[in-house]
This record gives sequence, structure tokens and C-alpha cells, in this order.
Amino acid sequence: MSIRRSVAIRAAVGLGTVLCLSVVTACGGGGGDGAASSTDGKIAGTVKFQTWNLRANFKGYFEGVIKDFEKQYPGTKVDWVDQPADNYADKLSADASAGSLPDVVNLSPDLAYPLAQAGLLLNLDKDKVASKFRSEYLEGAWQGFAMPGMDGTYSFPWYLNSGPLFYNKTMFKDGGADPQKPPKTFDELFATAEQLAKKGKATLGQPPTIEDFGRYGVEAMDKDGKKFTLNSSKGVELLTRYKKLYDDGGLHKQTLTLKDDSTGTKFLQQELAMNPGSAHDLDNFKKNAPSLYDNLGITDVPTNTGKQNMYLQGLSVNSQSKNAATAVAFAHFVTDRKNQEAFGHEVAVFPSTKGSLEKEYWTKEDGTEEGKIRVASAKMLPGAVNYTPVLFSDEMKTILRNEIAKCFTGKASPQAALDSAVEQMNKLLVQN
Repeated sequence: MSIRRSVAIRAAVGLGTVLCLSVVTACGGGGGDGAASSTDGKIAGTVKFQTWNLRANFKGYFEGVIKDFEKQYPGTKVDWVDQPADNYADKLSADASAGSLPDVVNLSPDLAYPLAQAGLLLNLDKDKVASKFRSEYLEGAWQGFAMPGMDGTYSFPWYLNSGPLFYNKTMFKDGGADPQKPPKTFDELFATAEQLAKKGKATLGQPPTIEDFGRYGVEAMDKDGKKFTLNSSKGVELLTRYKKLYDDGGLHKQTLTLKDDSTGTKFLQQELAMNPGSAHDLDNFKKNAPSLYDNLGITDVPTNTGKQNMYLQGLSVNSQSKNAATAVAFAHFVTDRKNQEAFGHEVAVFPSTKGSLEKEYWTKEDGTEEGKIRVASAKMLPGAVNYTPVLFSDEMKTILRNEIAKCFTGKASPQAALDSAVEQMNKLLVQN
């Protein structure tokens, strides 16, 4: 997909549910294991490779990778197409319906799900060639393309991202919190936020997201992907704590109306003590808020699980490919350690291959703002997981946020709010 910010590689979450309807209908059902019979055949012939809004900025890189592949495997040809970011899910749906899905296609987990369910993606774990490569990738990245209710993984992990948390050391100090000891767990986060709230300082700008529930230790869905489970006792516990924080002033007074990008502005204006960030933000702080920049802390996002959230992209193989052996070989070639590390030097993303993040480029700062964020983010990724269920749509995100707002404003208890959210989201699952 398009690489816009180093902290938020998200893949149009929610479009996958819409896509699922068209794909499964067009293909006559789902649940196929995506098995192919010729992946161990001769690596030859032409394959079509589709990316997601990458040509404009990385044409030279991809042309080089394709040239190297064709040189290593004489008799092969890679036909590269790049689709715009807008309406990418619609394009996938149309290709799937027409039986013209590319041999190798760039997907995020949510967009891979309906295609895998329809049997259109190769199940890498069940393929005797592809499965041999599993040990080359971070386990969390490989599992990021495991689909609920299905056995196996359906994409070679490609580039990853995560983001550190910025905090305002001055606000910490003025609020009575230790600026040298930023919170690492949710207990520490709530304790710090309550301390700052006593001094009239807001710590956070957003209600809990699906990722926050995951980091708290809440299972968002059952293992079969048939129902949401955010209304468990642990989920209610988290929302109860957020409600108290909201009542005490630990959340920004505009929390219920602030959008994701707006919280960055509030942090720059020093109305928030903590906020996720990126290298782009650092440069902005340096130019427009030097007092903040001079007293800026960078830390991990608090988690109870010990695992950070991972945003990821992958390369899936069309299970109907006429040149399956070449498609598997190329998807692996693009995502192997050498090429992933090279791509990570081109743009602020991170390789999903084992050992890559241990290299100096991702472990030692180089004195630049980008270097600071790169090292901080890279530390999070080896054990990171994707906390966002592939079936969690934009509509569901709105439902969850609306029910949390009812809780915050006293119109529903934490239990009632989550019960209502889960009921509505589960209805959408049945409808889809």
C-alpha cells in the first residue's frame, strides 16, 4: 500500500469485509485451503506482480528487484502493475470475480482474509515449497496472516511498522511524575495519568482502541473468528479504568470528538502529556515547538502482554496461478532478508525477516530524528503481534467508539457499553 507515515501502515481496515461479500459470492463460497499442485515445478514463465501505490516513489527499487530475479531465474518474466490507493479493495474484488487476480499480490491481513476464505490464496503452511521458508520470518509476522477459522497462513510477510510513544518531560515533572520513568504497563500508565490529572494535566487524547484492548490482554475475538469477545471481564475492567480517567480529567476534554490526527496537534500544543509519533513529528516539533522538542521523551507504548502492536503488509500467491512455482519463488525473493533490508533503507519501514532488526542500522542511532524513531520502533517489532482482527471493519470501529462515548457520558455502564458494541459487531459478522 501507500507508505505515508512511518508510524501508521494501515491497510484500509474495514474494506476487507465489503470485499468478502463480492469475492465469496463470485467464487461460490469459501473456506478453501488454497492448495496448489505445481509450486515445486520449474521456475519459468511470466507472473503478474501487483503492488499498492508504490510505483511513484519506489520505481527504481522494484525494477531492480525484478531484474535481479529474472537474472537469477533465466526464462522468467515479471509483469509489474501498481494500483492506486483509492478503491484498491474494489479492484481486488473485480479481479477475483473475473478470475484475473495477479499471481503475486500485495495485501494487508484484512484484505487477504476474504480472498483466502474464497480459496483464492495459496496456503503457505500446507504448501511443501512455501512452508520451508517459514523459519526465515518473525513468527509474529508469519502469524499475522493466519486467518480466523482457517488453518494456515496466506501471505509471505513483507514490511512492518510500529511506532513509539512520545511524552512531554516537562508536563511529567510539573505534574509530579518522574520524567525518567515513563509508564511501561497499563497499571503504570493509569497511575501516571491520575497523578497528572490531579495537577490539571491530560495525559491521553483518545478513548481505548481495539489495539489498546489487545495490549491490555483482552482477546478481541474467539479463535474461530465467529464472535467478538471485548465484553469479557478483562475488557470491562479496561473500559472501567478509562471511564474513571475520563471523569478525573486524565483524558483531554475533547477526547470524544478528537480525530487521530488532532491528538498530534494537541500534543504539539502541549495539551497532552503522551501521544504516538513518528520521525515526521519530530521534525515538526523541532521547527514549531522547540520547547517541546527540547523536553521530549521517547518510550514504548504501554502493554500488559509484553508485545507491541504490529502493522504489516504481505505478498500473497494466487492459488490458481498457472505459474505457481514462479509465483512462490518471486514472492519469497521480494520478501527475503536481502531485499527486505534494502527496502527498509529506502523508506521508514522494517523488515519481517529474522535477524534483520539486529543489524546496526536498526539498533544504533545516527544523530538524526529519523534514526531515533527507527531504533525505538525496531526494538518493538521482534515480538510484536497484530492486535486488530482481520474482520474488524471501519463500521465496527465506529460502533465501538460510539458505545465507549455512551459509557464516558454516563449513558451506559462499561459492561452495557461493551455488550452493546459486541452485539452490534457480531450482527455485522453474521450479515457478512
